[in-house]
Amino acid sequence: MTSFDSDTDRRDRVEKPRAYAETGIPVYLFIDRDACEVFVYSRPVHGVYSSISRLPFGEQVVLPAPVDFTLDTEPLKEWVR
Repeated sequence: MTSFDSDTDRRDRVEKPRAYAETGIPVYLFIDRDACEVFVYSRPVHGVYSSISRLPFGEQVVLPAPVDFTLDTEPLKEWVR
């Protein structure tokens, strides 16, 4: 989930997806409460995520294998500024 700290926010949006893909972490979920959106990064290939899904809060977000979980994002609307 996005932080109110600008330095942490940059790490969450730029550095973590790159670092996680480089190390082969299969799924990175990023909850952007500023834009009221959820990003699902998956399928790391050659150090980058080859699949990125972007959905607004209120949608069902399917996290792919190995997580295999569907997240109801409706409650996330309560966490926006």
